[in-house]
Amino acid sequence: TKAASDVYAPLAGKVVEVNAALKDAPEHVNQDPYGSGWLVKLTDVPAGAVEELLDAAAYRALVTK
Repeated sequence: TKAASDVYAPLAGKVVEVNAALKDAPEHVNQDPYGSGWLVKLTDVPAGAVEELLDAAAYRALVTK
């Protein structure tokens, strides 16, 4: 079954590229999120916004408390 849903991003910005390869291999989002599983590329992200994000280790610690 295929389904569509909204994607909520932790950043505001302008989407300039969408990973079209995920149409044929959506499993890459879970299998390789830091490589071939990227979703979108953004520009015009507010200054300092990226620095406020958690890195992978901090996020993992937060959700596994």
